[in-house]
Amino acid sequence: MSKIKEEKKELSEEQNEQQKETKTEKKTEKTDKKASEQDKKVSELEEKVKSLEDSLKKEKDDYLRLMAEFENFRRRTSEEKLDLVKTASSDTIKGMLPVLDDLDRAMELLKDSNDESAKEGTTLIYNKLFAYLKSKGLEKIEAKGQDFDTDFHEAVTQFPAPSEDMKGKVVDVIQAGYTLGGKVLRYAKVVVGS
Repeated sequence: MSKIKEEKKELSEEQNEQQKETKTEKKTEKTDKKASEQDKKVSELEEKVKSLEDSLKKEKDDYLRLMAEFENFRRRTSEEKLDLVKTASSDTIKGMLPVLDDLDRAMELLKDSNDESAKEGTTLIYNKLFAYLKSKGLEKIEAKGQDFDTDFHEAVTQFPAPSEDMKGKVVDVIQAGYTLGGKVLRYAKVVVGS
């Protein structure tokens, strides 16, 4: 009988061990299942974070581009306004150039005259008008005796040069040229020595 009891006891211990192993296996399975579910959730959350980071990066890039574009627009409109003001003044000054030319011609004619008051009056008017226009940025293009430069001169005709060193240079000025703020407002009409 003791043998039977021992066998029963062993059998019972074996069953207990099997039950423990089964429970352990079930716990492991549950743990594995939970771990795989958690891994899925973690990977889903990581994908969401990556997606949100990409979206945020794209939005930030779009924002920076928009700000740069706005800054360029603001700068461009400011430059256009300044150009518009310069253009308006250049049109006004361009309209006054014939008056300046007439005063210049009058002073040339009065050089040989004996009427000192006419000379003085014309010179005074010319100087005041030219000083005002100069304050607005008008500059006379010096041409006589200079090398012919198509950036500032317009050749009306060619004339045999009085000397060898005057070839390719401006011999005479038909109409004075002017620049306004460094830009040519009117080309000087000149006679070039050939």
